[in-house]
Amino acid sequence: MSEPSRTREVALVFLRLGTVAFGGPVAHTAMMREELVRRRGWVSDERFVDLMGATNLIPGPNSTELAIHLGYDRARGRGLLLAGLCFILPAALIVTALAWAYVEYGDTPSAVWLLYGVVPAVLAIVAWALVALLRAVLKSVWLGLLAVAGLAAYLLGVHELVVLFGGAALAGLVRAASRGGRHALLAPLAVLFPDPTAGQLGQLFVTMVKIGSVLYGSGYVLLAFLQGDLVDRLGWVTQQQLLDAVSIGQVTPGPVFTTATFLGYLVAGLPGAFLATVGIFLPSFVFVGLLTRITDRLRSSPWTSTMLDGLNATALALMAGVSWQLGRSALADGWTLGIFAVTLLLMWRTRLNSAWYVGGGAAAGILLGLLGWA
Repeated sequence: MSEPSRTREVALVFLRLGTVAFGGPVAHTAMMREELVRRRGWVSDERFVDLMGATNLIPGPNSTELAIHLGYDRARGRGLLLAGLCFILPAALIVTALAWAYVEYGDTPSAVWLLYGVVPAVLAIVAWALVALLRAVLKSVWLGLLAVAGLAAYLLGVHELVVLFGGAALAGLVRAASRGGRHALLAPLAVLFPDPTAGQLGQLFVTMVKIGSVLYGSGYVLLAFLQGDLVDRLGWVTQQQLLDAVSIGQVTPGPVFTTATFLGYLVAGLPGAFLATVGIFLPSFVFVGLLTRITDRLRSSPWTSTMLDGLNATALALMAGVSWQLGRSALADGWTLGIFAVTLLLMWRTRLNSAWYVGGGAAAGILLGLLGWA
C-alpha cells in the first residue's frame, strides 16, 4: 500500500474509533486490538502488547498514546499526528457541544439508555481482546503467576502504578537472581512548567500542558490534579462543575481527558475549550515521538525485554481487574447479559467493524429504554 493510502487509512480508522470508543482506556485498547490486529493485521498481538506496555511508562492518557504509536507504526510521522488528532477530535467536538448546552441550559442531555446497551457490548469486546492477548503475553508459567499476582493486588486496592512498575521490577529481579546481570534504572521523565504571569487563556493552556506532562494513573488521578489547579488554586470552576465535567468525560466516546475540553469551555468559551484540549494532549505527542525511538530497543535487549514482559503481564492483569469491576455493575440483569452474549457470539462468528457492535448495543439500549424495560 502506498504512503498516501496508509495515511488516509490511519485517519479514517482512528476517526471512526474516536467516534464509537466508549468505556474508558481499557475498552479503547480492546477496540484498537480488534480493529488493527484481528481485522486489519497492521501489527501482531506481540507487537501490540509491547506498545501497550511501553505507553504505560510515560505520563498522559495511555489509550490515546497507544493510538498515536500505532499510527506511527503504520504511516510514520504523518500517521503519528493523524492517529492522535483523529482519535481525539470526535470526543472534543461532542464534549464542546455538551459544554455549550451545560452553560446555556444548566444541564446536559441524558445518556442513560444509550450507555445501558453500549457498556455490555464494550465489555464483550474487552473480554474477547483479553482472551486473545493472553496467548501473546503469558509466554510462561512464571508470567502467568505474575499476572495473577497483579490482578489480586489490584483487586485488593493496590495503586495501578505500583502494580505496573512492580511487575516490571519483579521480572527484572527474577532475571538478575537467575542469570545475573547489571541493574537498570528507568527514571520517569518530569517536565516542569512555570505558571504564566499574564492572561487567563495562557494560564489555562500552560496549566493543562503541566497536567498532561506529569499525570500518571486513572481518571481519579486526573480529578485530583484538576481539583488542585482549577478549583482550589485558581478558583475558575466549582466543585460541582468539576464533577459534572468528569461525568461528561466518562460517558462520551474517546479519551477521558476531554474533561479538560469541557472545563476549558466553562472558563473561556470556545477558545478555552480549544486551548485546554491542545494543552492536555500535546505532551502525549511529544512523549510518544520520543518513545518510538526506544521501543524496539527495549525488546532487543534481553534485560529490558524481560522487564517489558513483566510490565505487559501486569498491564493485562489491570485490564482484567477493571473489566471485572465494570462488569459487576454493568451486567446487572438479563437484558445486559443478553447484549454481552450476543456481542461475543458475533465477534466469534464475524469480523465486523467494532462500530457495528457498539452501534448495536446503543440501539438495543435505546429500544429497551423506550419500551420501559431498561
